[in-house]
Amino acid sequence: MSFTVIIPARLASTRLPNKPLADLGGKPMVVRVAEQALLSGASRVVVATDHASILAVCVAHNISAYLTRSDHPSGTDRIAEVAATMGLAPDAVIVNVQGDEPLIAPSLIAATAALVNADVPMATSAHAITSATDFFNPNVVKVVLDHHGRALYFSRAPMPWARDAFAKDGVQTARLPADLGALRHIGLYAYRQDFLQTYPALTPAPLEQIEALEQLRVLWHGYPIAVHICAEVPEGGVDTPEDLARVRQVFAAR
Repeated sequence: MSFTVIIPARLASTRLPNKPLADLGGKPMVVRVAEQALLSGASRVVVATDHASILAVCVAHNISAYLTRSDHPSGTDRIAEVAATMGLAPDAVIVNVQGDEPLIAPSLIAATAALVNADVPMATSAHAITSATDFFNPNVVKVVLDHHGRALYFSRAPMPWARDAFAKDGVQTARLPADLGALRHIGLYAYRQDFLQTYPALTPAPLEQIEALEQLRVLWHGYPIAVHICAEVPEGGVDTPEDLARVRQVFAAR
């Protein structure tokens, strides 16, 4: 199938200033992300940025890039602007690959894109949770699915809640039931172009604001989200100085 990858890259970062420009083995992070995306089979890979310095490094490395407005409230709004500027067809599939994921697996991008169709305008990914620490961590977003592999709900709370098992053993045992099937959400999204242009205009949902999870807006308005389940835990992105050091070690070893 044909799909386009758009990478939102904002210069400002609270914990890591100028994060998209951080050097990873001789290339800026945003370029490394684009190179991974190019291996996914995408027909086009472009960067959507709010700053001329990011645009300049993309051009220097032959990566297509667009300069967007600086006041977008989210990366989704930023890629929607670029998708509209590109004049993509209503049924075109666009994958939002975050600009701080230089180790993202190309196969994960392609698998998520493949779930978008005329009936399902949005897709994302998840992987199994096996650690009780992760399960009870509010910074780890969980998702539960229906019979068709579509999201029923996303939450920072531990779910599904194994009532009988936790009542018997207690929640402090640091042990999860073998059949719990808990899933950790991965922040990778694919959209149909027509839905991507609709999404920013949707009214924010109360649940979205309570959980601080913007994907709940989609479910609240009645749109389905398909979920690809990864067989393995994906490499982590770069959110902290410690993450940056870890990823730099990976590129230094190549």
